[in-house]
Amino acid sequence: MSISYSMCLVVLTTYNLPPWLCMKPEYLMLSLLIPGPQSPGKDMDVFLRPLIEELNELWENGIDMRDASNDRKVFKMRAALLWTVNDFPARSSLSGWSGQGYKACPTCNENTPSMRVIGKTAYFGHRRFLPSTHRWRSNLDFDGRTDRKRPPRRFSSVDIMDQLRRVKTTIPGKHPNYGGVKRKRGDDELNWRKKSIFYELPYWAEIELKHNLDVMHIEKNICDSLLGTLMGDPHKSKDTDNARRDLQNLGIRSELHLYEDGNKLMKPAAEYTFSEANRRKFCRFVRSVKFPDGFAANLWKNVAQNDSRIVGLKSHDCHVIMQRLLPVGCRSLVNKTISSTIIELCTFFNQLCARTVNVTDMVKAQDQLVIILCKLERIFPPAFFDIMIHLVLHLPEEAILGGPVFMRWMYPFERYLKRLKDYVRNAAKPEGSISEETRFNRPDRNDDGIHRTRRLFVFESQCKPMGKQSQVYVEKNMRDRAEFYILNNSPEIETYLNQHKQELQLRGCLNPDKAHRNEFADWFFEKIYAMNRVHAPEVTHELLSLASKSNVFVSSYPACIVNGVRFVTYARDVRLKTQNSGVSVPGTENEMFYGQLQEILEFSYLNDLSVVLFKCKWFRCDSRRMVTENNITSINITSESYKDDQFILASQAQQVFYVEDPSRGPNWRVVQHVNHRSIWDITEDGMSDIDLLQDNSSSNFTLFVDLGNLPQINLQRNDGDVIPIVQPFTAVSQHVYETVSFLNDDDEEDVSEEDDETVEESADEETDEGNDAVDTEEDDDDHSYHTSDSD
Repeated sequence: MSISYSMCLVVLTTYNLPPWLCMKPEYLMLSLLIPGPQSPGKDMDVFLRPLIEELNELWENGIDMRDASNDRKVFKMRAALLWTVNDFPARSSLSGWSGQGYKACPTCNENTPSMRVIGKTAYFGHRRFLPSTHRWRSNLDFDGRTDRKRPPRRFSSVDIMDQLRRVKTTIPGKHPNYGGVKRKRGDDELNWRKKSIFYELPYWAEIELKHNLDVMHIEKNICDSLLGTLMGDPHKSKDTDNARRDLQNLGIRSELHLYEDGNKLMKPAAEYTFSEANRRKFCRFVRSVKFPDGFAANLWKNVAQNDSRIVGLKSHDCHVIMQRLLPVGCRSLVNKTISSTIIELCTFFNQLCARTVNVTDMVKAQDQLVIILCKLERIFPPAFFDIMIHLVLHLPEEAILGGPVFMRWMYPFERYLKRLKDYVRNAAKPEGSISEETRFNRPDRNDDGIHRTRRLFVFESQCKPMGKQSQVYVEKNMRDRAEFYILNNSPEIETYLNQHKQELQLRGCLNPDKAHRNEFADWFFEKIYAMNRVHAPEVTHELLSLASKSNVFVSSYPACIVNGVRFVTYARDVRLKTQNSGVSVPGTENEMFYGQLQEILEFSYLNDLSVVLFKCKWFRCDSRRMVTENNITSINITSESYKDDQFILASQAQQVFYVEDPSRGPNWRVVQHVNHRSIWDITEDGMSDIDLLQDNSSSNFTLFVDLGNLPQINLQRNDGDVIPIVQPFTAVSQHVYETVSFLNDDDEEDVSEEDDETVEESADEETDEGNDAVDTEEDDDDHSYHTSDSD
């Protein structure tokens, strides 16, 4: 479609399904489709009326349902709306609290820390969340004054209802009853536009977490701001000329003030921006990254050909950059104080996006986020702090109340919207095309099929082979090592392994471990065949096949799929644009071993049984060649170890990928663990054992915030780089002092009501170019029309 077309969809999901099912497209229910071509905005409640009536009926009366496990059993089913999941603009329409203006934060409410800077509102002043005796509260380098304000108080459900009682019931929009203009909100109404229709649900007022802050869009907007400012992108950078004028008016960071040079204004280069050489280094770093299959988009497409800009990033691209690439790439390109602060913020998002969220970790993160935001305030200008930066402060609290974010963010719904948009065939009537969509079950991209359950664990080490099969003759020495590894990793024969070790000790063997490796296979063969001759009941056909050893010829493959993960040998991987050859395996003491997949070998046994082994090149993982700093593990890939112990079972392999480490040199790589969204490892008791979504637990990341010598940092880059601004200094200076004003809690009443309303309403109409905090671009959306959705 060549025109902008906006329609709203309301999608419901059932949260008492297992977590690996409730966010699948097959279980999402398209309950409302609000037609376009314009978004309903404040009139959203009109369209939500049928849904609210049905939800009230489900809560009060319920409906009769038949139990699927027992057709004769009928029970009364009741349902409740748990919360909503939506982006920040849609949250304003659903909740009734405006996300614009000086009180934009729905959690801080009327105590939102904000100030007026040139052309926009900055949400600056997070020192008020620090302890009252903290030394930073008296420091003048943040905004030129001390901060003795108390943290915003917590608003209970009773407080919110008291505020809503003061909101007048009016007709929204430019109704003729109001002279054809927008209504001005009164002082007692704060940022409330309306009382949401959700309050007609009898339980809604008591729910503590009503509307989730969407981590997906918050992370994307923060990534755009950080990356744009670091790269000096003229379209995304928050280090604008007006931002420098704000510093001058605040009387802070004189080294960054604009200054006059003849008939030009000169803009000193800041430490928080890359030099031209470092900008190109970072772009080349991003261009060099190869991700595993299905992990992320190829970011080299987003790097400009002259290595000067990174453009066109989608939401998931920003997610990958924030948590995987930016902490690695910025370490050697800006000074340590700035890079460590950025890494700390990225580490928090790693914690937050873990599948298992530890409450203790979130409580600690809540306190440490305050320090991180204060450090960012000392580094970046006030104009950097849009509402998205501030909302990060409230994400740990919502994680404690609502649980892991993968159940509460927009990614599954955005993917579902993309699927619905693909059904549009009639551009004039997109609603009809979407409403006629039919569901179908499509297999996963890396589906390895259904394998038969075996009695012996090693025979379950199977794969779906890919590529050309070749028969390879394996030398006796290598085959003996492979067969011993198979036997030694068979828990069902542990009794025989221990029995053989005891016999070696009774013989007085000088090197029992070596003798055990060399002799156990033959001993086990004779033992099992002797038992088979007397028809011992414990000798099964699988145990007999295992003792009979493998064929001298094995099948070799260039690639395979194991447990939904694609692995490719290194020889083939170097020719591809993806990276699937990295492997890791935990040791007996929970230490990790990292390597590269060299060969995929399938060893054949009697009775049509087989075992798939990975032959790997293992890197040396001692303290000199593997370094972990700020949750970033770097490994030297030039040193190889365990040359006599290269095999692992295919089912034991965990996938990793490696990215260059610019801070340590060409022979070093940063290890990145791969965790697949659609794969869940469920144990027999139904509990998740191994996490394959984001990371196992928030406790896997240590968020340690270093206060350091932040107040003494010099933010002017020492390379002498300046940016000329072709404008007379005197005229610009006069304009600055005439237009800029500042807002804090002490002088909030000095700002005219007309000015406050102008900021809010112009942002509502999306005409204020200076306030670009909220980016409503949808993930995977290449169409020219837009949708918004609610859950």
